[in-house]
Amino acid sequence: MAEKKGAEDRRKARVRRAIQKAANGRPRLSVFRSSKQIYAQVIDDVRGVTVASASTIEKDLRAKLKTGATVEAAKEIGKLVAERAAKAGVTQVIFDRSGYLFHGRVKALADAAREGGLDF
Repeated sequence: MAEKKGAEDRRKARVRRAIQKAANGRPRLSVFRSSKQIYAQVIDDVRGVTVASASTIEKDLRAKLKTGATVEAAKEIGKLVAERAAKAGVTQVIFDRSGYLFHGRVKALADAAREGGLDF
């Protein structure tokens, strides 16, 4: 028997469909936000590979940050993922907020990634 999708899953699928239509071959900057951490990946959907990633569970960031669930932590991750993407030769991406509202930590990560050199 098929399971029903929750509102969050439907919203995520709807956003992902719109992103794939608008991407025009650009990699996707995907964000995952949990209650304690935040993760970001630059994914090339054409080749099916992760180009760059950053998260608050990395050892050097855990020492620097008090917790991974703050706007400041999201800003650090945004800067770091932009730096790693630039090193991999990616400057233009499309932002995938994964169904989260563009507010708080998600917005802070996006703004920091833009400041770090990513164009979206």
